[in-house]
Amino acid sequence: MKVLILSTDQNILEKNSAVAARMLEYGSLVDELHIIVFSIGSFVDSKRLQIGNNVWVYPTNSKYKLLYGWDAIRIGRSIFKIQNSKSKIQNTDDKWLVTSQDPFETGLAASLLAYISRANLQLQVHTDFLSKHFITTNLNHIRAILALFLLPKAEGIRVVSERIKESLQSKHIKFKAKIDVLPIYTDIQKIIDTEPEFNVCERYPQFKFNILMVGRLEAEKNYKLALQAFKGVVQKHPQTGLIIVGDGSEKKTIEKLIEKYKLGNNVILAGSRKDVISYYKTADLFLHTSNYEGYGLALVEAAAAGCPIVTTDVGVIGSFLNKDNTSVCEVGDTNCLKKSIILAMENKSLRARMAIDAQKATLATATTKEEHLSKYKQTWLDSVE
Repeated sequence: MKVLILSTDQNILEKNSAVAARMLEYGSLVDELHIIVFSIGSFVDSKRLQIGNNVWVYPTNSKYKLLYGWDAIRIGRSIFKIQNSKSKIQNTDDKWLVTSQDPFETGLAASLLAYISRANLQLQVHTDFLSKHFITTNLNHIRAILALFLLPKAEGIRVVSERIKESLQSKHIKFKAKIDVLPIYTDIQKIIDTEPEFNVCERYPQFKFNILMVGRLEAEKNYKLALQAFKGVVQKHPQTGLIIVGDGSEKKTIEKLIEKYKLGNNVILAGSRKDVISYYKTADLFLHTSNYEGYGLALVEAAAAGCPIVTTDVGVIGSFLNKDNTSVCEVGDTNCLKKSIILAMENKSLRARMAIDAQKATLATATTKEEHLSKYKQTWLDSVE
């Protein structure tokens, strides 16, 4: 089997990046793996990079973002043309699969490419795009319509959580493919076994209680909601700290909100960190305020690290992480988040129970890297059989 991936993750173009290493692992599952990466301008000098014995990466080097899909199709057709001519010479009948990381713009390009090249199509869904909070944001209602148009045509569908599968099934749409649920791989046992390199409480001694947030600084993570709730917490417990680990386009907006709410002495923007496990393991509480999630990797990592959680009802919440082992509020409910944080702060035994129960529940879902890759390959096989 030969696989062509369409992706927007430009870290794939960095040979030593974690995502490039993951692509090499995927390459071990198939005869050939080709990856087209949406990129602007001359992101890299080469039109094709070989990062493994059977793994090639192609940046689109597009002039404009609007040309991503067109350039991806152009590159994809040239890949198929070369590979199909080789197959004829060798008299082989290798199956081709085109897969995309989302069922939106990338999925549309993948769908057209698969149709033109007579390859099978797999669409992956990493976002709960049927959430009302997703649909009401920017042009996302159009993306949702596009996804519902493309998904029934795909030979394979992979979603990262039961929440997404259930939301798709609730539409009573007839899909050609079965819906495979395969979460993002997390080495849960490694997180449990890792010793922290430092203690958050010692790093920020000005705080008597440390609340941690981890994630991209983007609008859907709703840091405004977090800061509104946190403002109420500080009014009752002035020496509480909020440490935000991550970076993104909303950084300046968050800085303005911190100033507006007069939280400059209580909020730390720590930026992107490689030692995030140390934060999880030594913080007093983990806070998650997203409007929507497909999976919620940070929630799983926090639970694995034994950090008690206060969160909105998104991603994996409702499955192995639920109201029995985490404190859950409706999306946008500032008052619930504030009260839940204060309750956890003032009840050490509650925090301890939540931490233990959430970690046990998360550990019960753990798989090895080999098991995960085997399941990943099966989603591809399901898409071509």
